[in-house]
Amino acid sequence: VQLQASGGGLVQAGGSLRLSCAASGRTFSSYAMGWFRQAPGKEREFVAAIGWSGGTTYYADSVKGRFTISRDNAKNTVYLQMNNLNPEDAAVYYCAASRKSGLSISAPNPTLDSWGQGTQVTVSS
Repeated sequence: VQLQASGGGLVQAGGSLRLSCAASGRTFSSYAMGWFRQAPGKEREFVAAIGWSGGTTYYADSVKGRFTISRDNAKNTVYLQMNNLNPEDAAVYYCAASRKSGLSISAPNPTLDSWGQGTQVTVSS
């Protein structure tokens, strides 16, 4: 599956953004999906994951209560709604797909089948 992330931009602290990740192919609904982010000088880190049906979700502690991951299998798209953004959320955000579970995406060193190209999120204080 090929992934195309979009929706990044510049937002003030406390603001919101919604990222989208569009997938090609007819097997999108068989993939668990996740979002990761990488800030300058830091390692890529897990943000959120969702199971193939959308029934299970997982979040990094740093974004719980502020970010919401969702998916629309009819549109082959996964979303990341980000609210109450702060400067520590600034990073390049990547979507990823896995034939394993959403739980596996949230685990250390996940096995991922595809990556999107990344979309930049900048948060001004």
